[in-house]
Amino acid sequence: DPYYRFNDVMYRWISLDNWTYSRTFRTPFDIGKWQKVNLVFEGVDTVAQILLNNITLGRTDNMFNRYSFDITGVIKEVNFIEVRFLSAVSYAAEQSRCHKAYSIPPACPPPVQKGECHANFIRKEQCSFSWDWGPSFPTQGIWKDVRIEAYNYYHLIYFSLTSFFVKSAQQWSLEIKSIFDVISSKPIAGLVTVDIPKLQTQQTFSVKLQPGEGSIVLLVNINKSSTVEAWWPNGHGKQTGYNMTTTFIMEEGYQIEKFSKAYFRTVELVQEPIPGSPGLSFYFRINGRPIFIKGSNWIPADSFQDRVTYDTLWLLLKSATDANMNALRVWGGGVYEQDEFYDICDEMGIMIWQDFMFACALYPTDQNYLESIRAEVSHQVRRLKSHPSIVLWSGNNENEAAIASNWFSIPYADRDVYIKDYVMLYVKNIQEIVLTEDTSRPFIASSPTNGLESIKEGWVSQNPYDTHYGDTHFYDYGSDCWNWTVYPKTRFASEYGFQSWPSFSTVEKVSSTEDWSYTSNFSLHRQHHENGNDQMLQQIGHHFKLPQSTDPIKKFKDLIYLTQVMQAQCIKTETEFYRLSQSEIIKGEGHTMGALYWQLNDIWQAPSWASLEYGGKWKLLHYFAQNFFAPLLPVAYEDNGVLYVYGVSDLHVDHKLTLRVTVHSWMSLEPVCTLAKYGVTVKAQSAGPIYQESINDLLERCSNCTRRSCVVTFCLVGEDGLQSPVNYHFLSSLKDAVVLEKTQLKASVSQRDDVYVFVLQTTAVAAFVSLDVGSIKGRFSDNGFLMTEKKKVVEFYPWEPTSVEELEKSLTLTSLVDVV
Repeated sequence: DPYYRFNDVMYRWISLDNWTYSRTFRTPFDIGKWQKVNLVFEGVDTVAQILLNNITLGRTDNMFNRYSFDITGVIKEVNFIEVRFLSAVSYAAEQSRCHKAYSIPPACPPPVQKGECHANFIRKEQCSFSWDWGPSFPTQGIWKDVRIEAYNYYHLIYFSLTSFFVKSAQQWSLEIKSIFDVISSKPIAGLVTVDIPKLQTQQTFSVKLQPGEGSIVLLVNINKSSTVEAWWPNGHGKQTGYNMTTTFIMEEGYQIEKFSKAYFRTVELVQEPIPGSPGLSFYFRINGRPIFIKGSNWIPADSFQDRVTYDTLWLLLKSATDANMNALRVWGGGVYEQDEFYDICDEMGIMIWQDFMFACALYPTDQNYLESIRAEVSHQVRRLKSHPSIVLWSGNNENEAAIASNWFSIPYADRDVYIKDYVMLYVKNIQEIVLTEDTSRPFIASSPTNGLESIKEGWVSQNPYDTHYGDTHFYDYGSDCWNWTVYPKTRFASEYGFQSWPSFSTVEKVSSTEDWSYTSNFSLHRQHHENGNDQMLQQIGHHFKLPQSTDPIKKFKDLIYLTQVMQAQCIKTETEFYRLSQSEIIKGEGHTMGALYWQLNDIWQAPSWASLEYGGKWKLLHYFAQNFFAPLLPVAYEDNGVLYVYGVSDLHVDHKLTLRVTVHSWMSLEPVCTLAKYGVTVKAQSAGPIYQESINDLLERCSNCTRRSCVVTFCLVGEDGLQSPVNYHFLSSLKDAVVLEKTQLKASVSQRDDVYVFVLQTTAVAAFVSLDVGSIKGRFSDNGFLMTEKKKVVEFYPWEPTSVEELEKSLTLTSLVDVV
């Protein structure tokens, strides 16, 4: 296993070598019958020479491109094919050496990442040379399908459809674009029929294909008497798609029948002045409705892409929607994901913010490099633009900020050279191609950016992190994360996060006994973020007692648990702050309309910012996300000794609800006092204050309570079973809380159909109750919760067959008082 212990370093030699793939194959058809034969590689990773029968067909140098070679005169009955790779590491170093005019930073990743240099000089997955959450495995190989195509007259290469709503006509229309390779020397005429039975829409067009790369653009107007159901993000409606058949019948050659799904949705990125606030808004309108974006950032699911199966993707994406997410950002240091990824997002209603693959670096703009990128961008946009899930193209990750904040210590005199390169790459090339190929969705040049303001400032703004414009990325490991005042009241939070360790069962698979301590060589080796392990301890120390166990393995497991509790509680606090800021402007800041925490998933077993571990297991953060992204949620914060509760709603209608506020003592299961506020209006798709009380009044009202001895919980309840999750607010650090006796927790397990039922019992209020069944795959209905009642029922949804006995044997129950 390349992920085992220190194998990433042990196996480094593999990526420094050159590898050749070769085989002999028989041609399974009569060559003489076909005018043209192509050898097509959907993806080659990365630098290779392609030979057929000892004749060089061409070279590849871009992992994100599709390569097609004409082999009409070269193919025989029996063939020998070779793909001769060059080490990506040596190639990148050589490209950098050849770029003599000026350097293109950064040269190398920080030593803690144990990575390779000059990733920006090769069009390859940038994080395969290492990242601050992942290993260096610079792969070499054929990473996507390879095939032979033989045809006469013409051949369909790309087929895409995008929907538009024509306001003047109050009618939906579809733009269908087909791109062909036409071998005939003169134009080919024919008919194209588009049929969408469910929408009583059928249209036939007369077309002409021009020799060479012939393209046809058809505009289909949807029958007005049919009701079109739009595609909506998760939580806002259905993801209706319509079966559509497109038939090409040409004078020459064969008939082509193309089956596809047509989705109808509009997207706008709204950047407009806001009354009482300098700057501009930054939010998404889907089908005319403003949508608060809830989700996370996606990184590659494995260092070895061929291990990422449909099931891997499905499980990770299903976990995102199960946690009430409606969006993910496909981050620019990985790969443009496989078709299945976007298909699943279409089906599940996950909006995709799609970066182009440039991250945390400056990039060269010489002719060859630009040509390769132009081909990459046009290929990827043509391949992906039919997906309704993709709502935004974004040029790069953090490269505007890198220049603006001068990450690479570029002397001021040289700055213009790099800004010129930046505009050349992302504006004059990438943006130009995107706008030519796809007019159906917005484009921004970078993230974070100030949007229209960045454009006004020549594409590199003075401060891309300005809260009054565009989106922000925010990380602060030093401050106390329970203190909401450190967070930016931004228009859109597209990255923010805290690290934690994956659970012991995940670490165990790639380590041995001597590794099982927080300070082992292994634990340092897996941490690719400078001082990351210490930062976690420091953050835990603000509110929790650090474990003092003399048993090293118990201490390691306690620390893993505490890192997950800390991460979950930090991101809960920050996300709730973003959600409650959506409807207000305070000191010119606010109207926050998106919260995408960093990061959803993991590339290997290591400490990282992820909420899903490698293999899909939910960390406590992911269980918390299910609640902090809930469609209806009461959120509390304290300001100058006053407790404020906000009602946050993503629901499409206003609701009259009851707010229940309960104060519990840590020592007993009987609530100290309860309060119900009736007739509380929580407005549709907004956040606003619904309750306030000074902490002193609250403690006086609930006699026998102090900040250290009590905790507050609250929830919203309405008609027809409408209910929010129960939320809580701590009145003191938990290390200072008065807990007299050790809580006794126990659980019994039973089976009900395909679900396992865990009945938990406690003798006192228990904080951060965690159920862990080791490496049994599946997830719980709730986890890491505050248990304020004697009994609680939690369900376990298995992802593979298991049994009551297995679950009982594997179960570990932990709450905060178990950490000693």
